[in-house]
Order: sequence, then C-alpha cells, then structure tokens
Amino acid sequence: MAQHEKADRAKIFAPFDALRGLREALAEKERITVPRMILTDEKKEELDRMFQQISPRDVITVVYFSRDEYVQVTGMVSKFSPTSKTMQIVNTKISFDDVCDIKINDSWEVTEKWT
Repeated sequence: MAQHEKADRAKIFAPFDALRGLREALAEKERITVPRMILTDEKKEELDRMFQQISPRDVITVVYFSRDEYVQVTGMVSKFSPTSKTMQIVNTKISFDDVCDIKINDSWEVTEKWT
C-alpha cells in the first residue's frame, strides 16, 4: 500500500467532531464582558505607592483587566520591572496599566524543614 493511500485510509478513521468549536463558542458566550474602569487620580497615586513597595518574592493579590473582564490572581512575584511597567506573578505577566487593585499579603515563612 502506498504512503498516500495509507494517509487517505487513516482519514476515514479519524475522530469526527460535528460540533467543532461549539465548546469554545459556549465558553465565550458565558463570559460576562465589562468595560474598563477609569481610575481616579487618587487611585492611580495609591497604586503607584503600592508598586514602589513590591519586590520579587513578595506574595500579592492583584486585580487587573484582561480581555474584557477583571481577573484576580494571588501568588509570588517572580519578576518586577518598573522600567517596562510590568510584573509577573508566577506565570502571569501583568502590565501596570491594567491593574486596578493590589494587596501585598503578609509574608509567610516555612516552619518545617524539607527533607
């Protein structure tokens, strides 16, 4: 059997998704989109003060605007760049311009020794 014939035969047995894209379309339909908030000057100043207090390895909670919705993420700051105005919490990269709220969580310490 030629290679071309094998490929054509394999197509016959490939799974068929008659509703291709339906799951994605339903998930997108379920999203509630919201307009971006316009921050007051006072809130912008408060955020600027918070940005000055943040450093890598801090555990923080950030609320930020992403793809027509507000998302809250809590985790350790893995990267923080005031020059590029971005931070990364674990694997999530966030622009300072998208942030609407920040909370610096109390430091936590490891009390048990790992063996």
